[in-house]
Amino acid sequence: MDRPAQVWKDMPIEKRVLAAEAFWLDRDSPEVDVQQMEAEATLARRLNFRARSVHALPIERRARHLAQIGDVGDTVATRALIAYHFSHQRPLMGAFLDALGIPHDNGLITAEDVSPPDEARLSAAVAVVKSSFDPADVDLYLRTLAALDGGTWANLAAVLKP
Repeated sequence: MDRPAQVWKDMPIEKRVLAAEAFWLDRDSPEVDVQQMEAEATLARRLNFRARSVHALPIERRARHLAQIGDVGDTVATRALIAYHFSHQRPLMGAFLDALGIPHDNGLITAEDVSPPDEARLSAAVAVVKSSFDPADVDLYLRTLAALDGGTWANLAAVLKP
């Protein structure tokens, strides 16, 4: 399966902007400050700015600049993908987890241990959500799950094949 940075790179630019905005607005995730400093350092190098100057930019500008970078690292891509889905795709996430029978709180899995769903259950759940949500959004969510937790979502590889 893809790494988070590859999922980011393959996202349409308008979704990367939304993901980058959600990333910069995130104040609650563990180690988000470190990940944001990494992104600021990347932007500073790319823009030939000082990191402090990047930090002072409005979030919208930082988001647009970050979205233009196709090769962000896995840690920044991971946090941006998570922030994007929790900011913009909670109904899709909840519907998918409901279709699988996985307990969640508004798209956030609440079960301590989730057994990897088999291919048949995944295929059925994907069909349910694709009937109600944009298939491109569903595919992005599934690729994100597979990239971030390949163990639990290992059977998604067969479902995601074109």
